[in-house]
Amino acid sequence: MSDTTFLIRLAEDDDDFILGLTPRFAEFPLPAWRKRVECIDGIRRDLVRHLDDEPANSYLFVAEDEEGDTVGFIHLQKTQDYFTGKSNCHVNDLGVAKSHEGRGVGRALMDHAENWAREHRCYLLTLAVFPGNERARELYEKLGYGTDLVRMAKPVR
Repeated sequence: MSDTTFLIRLAEDDDDFILGLTPRFAEFPLPAWRKRVECIDGIRRDLVRHLDDEPANSYLFVAEDEEGDTVGFIHLQKTQDYFTGKSNCHVNDLGVAKSHEGRGVGRALMDHAENWAREHRCYLLTLAVFPGNERARELYEKLGYGTDLVRMAKPVR
């Protein structure tokens, strides 16, 4: 980890950078029933929809390093808690350029998400992560995240 400071701003003309990171979302062991290409394509389709349509309650932020290079992004969605009805903030996607992995970009983006959620009076900051994505899971646990619900799946075809 370095002492680098990152500028985090709303995404503007960063579509190519954001979409270029989608393969990173499947660079770890996936559940046996998940195909890498399907995961990447699904994430790409969702991001394109959010970039093109800019739906309400969807916010994309990018991180720039001290040289002004874009090095990561986070996609936040304001949601409603199923149990309490309160506003929550969900980290839909978090991507870091491979060249900047381990330099604090992910932590800076998560800190931004937490501050954003607090400013917008959200009750919880939530996220989902594949079990095989150990690097991300370790970061989230270090930041104080714990299991809320466990989504289980079984192929039935």
